[in-house]
Amino acid sequence: MKPTDYNFRMKDSILGLQFLFVAFGALVLVPILTGLDPNVALFTAGIGTLLFQFVNRKCVPPIFLASSFAFIAPISYGVATWGIAATMSGLVAAGLVYVVLSFLIRLKGDNFLHKLLPSVVVGPVIMSIGLILSPVAVNMAMGKSGDGSIVIVPFEQAIVISMIALFITILVSLLGKGMFKLVPILLGIIGGYLVSLYFGIVDFSGIAKASWFGIPNFTAPEFNWQAIIFILPIAIAPAIEHIGDMLAISNVTKQDYLKNPGLKNTLLGDGLATSLASLFGGPPNTTYSEVTGAVTVTKAYNPAIMTWAAICAILLAFVGKLGAILATIPVPVMGGIMLLLFGIIATLGMSTLSKANVDFSCPRNMAIVSMILVFSIGGMTFNFGGVPFAGIGLGAIVGVFLNLVLPKAL
Repeated sequence: MKPTDYNFRMKDSILGLQFLFVAFGALVLVPILTGLDPNVALFTAGIGTLLFQFVNRKCVPPIFLASSFAFIAPISYGVATWGIAATMSGLVAAGLVYVVLSFLIRLKGDNFLHKLLPSVVVGPVIMSIGLILSPVAVNMAMGKSGDGSIVIVPFEQAIVISMIALFITILVSLLGKGMFKLVPILLGIIGGYLVSLYFGIVDFSGIAKASWFGIPNFTAPEFNWQAIIFILPIAIAPAIEHIGDMLAISNVTKQDYLKNPGLKNTLLGDGLATSLASLFGGPPNTTYSEVTGAVTVTKAYNPAIMTWAAICAILLAFVGKLGAILATIPVPVMGGIMLLLFGIIATLGMSTLSKANVDFSCPRNMAIVSMILVFSIGGMTFNFGGVPFAGIGLGAIVGVFLNLVLPKAL
């Protein structure tokens, strides 16, 4: 039996819990920032990972699926504008985009996706995700609500808390060794939380009221065309990100998952997991790079370990007090983490352009990148049948359109 073969053993349960611990900080960060239920996110990460494994059961990659950062901005806007149920209908549709792409890959091959969504399109789309979110991070780091309209924590306390959380996260990511290097977000949150306790701004009243066992606040989707049209194009960025993650885990395990089970199956599994998560009111799923890093460190290539991580996530989802504890994390702590997180997202977009050696002396490339950024960030809005179309989604569609119609340099 090869190290990458699926081998379900009871003794791997502790290792599975360890991998969940690595993913935990980022997993619950998305629902906390977007107004969703962290317990639901735990549940949907678990069932999403199990569904992914079932779809790719002939050759299971050792990856864990959980909350996607790419959707933070659209979920936040959607929840504030249409509510959680309507936003979920858009996220179900986004998952179906992955499914459609997986079938197009079956018909036309892997190169089709790279032609439709080259780096010159994907890079600035990813950049715009981080840049659009940056004001929210700054406001929260200063103790305000995301839109800056309400002061939640006095500035003097908030800025100390957020900066400590930020610097702990940065220092751990730079200087941490072994497993510590894989959990900088979690350690940053813990550090900021301890400082918040010192300032006496943590409210524990909700923990006492919460039960030990409780059903997560599942929310069924509610069909809403506006939410669907707004969120649908966002799926472009994480679809490309999925390819990078599959390439990374292939390099780590020396098993070419791009060929077997192939992108046509891994993308299908990711898409179905995202749509399934949204049916319960959870954030879209994506493959977690930090878990891939943990696989690299531990050399634990057995994909059944991720099954245990998924089972642990599902069980923890029903611990009512866990969600109540997460709800006590003060706004400045999350703001400090977000300052780094959203900056990294923007930087990853630049890295995508750099790695692809995109030539910016070419007017065609300049036009595509500049229009994506300006349309995404500048507030441009188009109305189709009374439905406003703006932000990252509009920028992504403009980029795909320009890439298809603009003539290439001779």
